[in-house]
Amino acid sequence: MDLREGKKKKRTGDYSFGPGQECQHDTSPHSIVVDGKKLTAQCAGLVFGYSRRLFIQYYPNFTRFEAKVFLTEAFRFMDGACPKCIIDNTSVIVAHGSGPDADIAPEMERFGLIFGVKFVPHRINDPDRKAKMERNFSYAEGNFLAGRTFKDWHDLNDQARKWCMEVANRKPKRSLGMSPDQAHLLEKPHLQPLPVHIPPVYMILYRTVDLSGYVAVDTNRYSVPERLVGKKVEVHKTWDRVLIFFKHQKVADHPRLIDKRDTRITAKGHHPPFNRYKAHSGPCKEEMILRGQNDYLDKYVGELKKHSSGRGLRPMRRLLDLKRSYPEDAFKKAVEQALYYGLYDLNRLEQMILSFVAGDFFNIHGDED
Repeated sequence: MDLREGKKKKRTGDYSFGPGQECQHDTSPHSIVVDGKKLTAQCAGLVFGYSRRLFIQYYPNFTRFEAKVFLTEAFRFMDGACPKCIIDNTSVIVAHGSGPDADIAPEMERFGLIFGVKFVPHRINDPDRKAKMERNFSYAEGNFLAGRTFKDWHDLNDQARKWCMEVANRKPKRSLGMSPDQAHLLEKPHLQPLPVHIPPVYMILYRTVDLSGYVAVDTNRYSVPERLVGKKVEVHKTWDRVLIFFKHQKVADHPRLIDKRDTRITAKGHHPPFNRYKAHSGPCKEEMILRGQNDYLDKYVGELKKHSSGRGLRPMRRLLDLKRSYPEDAFKKAVEQALYYGLYDLNRLEQMILSFVAGDFFNIHGDED
């Protein structure tokens, strides 16, 4: 007797479903390449039992937040929902217990009520109960992911959606005798209709703005206006945005850094330069005093600034001090001569001024023959 036949195998059956009766949801880890990096992502999938229509998306992690994001998009994609959704026994949707008698987490139960869906975990050791979804994970790995790379998570999920629409749901299935899209047309009248208003999925967080003018979300930091430093704000985290509110007024809207850690993003206008930087920008006060008196002095100030570092504060102060210390005519003659010869050494300029002053002082009878 062959030892491999020691354990008697049981005959397996098949699950069949009527239109709009049931859908199956599950997740599976897949290896992907995003922005040149090889990562492990969670592939979330939903398939309708009757039409076999499929929808998949990818996430870095899969918590209850991502579950609500995915299922909202999935029901929108299907343009309706089935009243029963078969799931596994993980804690993402299940609070405690297992199988059909398990208790669903209250927030997920309330979420299901929005779409008229009841989540039902399969029995332990009965994974075939959601085998339609398991087969589709293998299909996605071998068909959708094969040879593909992606710029970012948005590009990945856009391509996954397009693959569902143009490949997975258009290909005829022998078991159906038609494509999932064709079967879905027959199934659609039996689905739970989408609610008139589908509430956005977001997580509310409360943060205090740090001394640098940022709030932390998932190890990343997002800027808020500087006036709110030390204030408490309300943060709404969606799948792709981080919205920040203060006293019910939106004060910041950032793209969410989905797969990054310890990264900072600063919106334009949130953090103006410090006052000391403002004070050191533009022409200095001494330059402004010197300018506008005559063309020669304006040109000399401009050239002196070019030959100085930074704003030329120290030489401008020295030049203004020379102007205030010596007679106007002597200062003007010296500046004209220095400009003509390209002399911008203020010590030499002062010697020239002194020479003109000395000439005027000692030439008492300068007008006489």
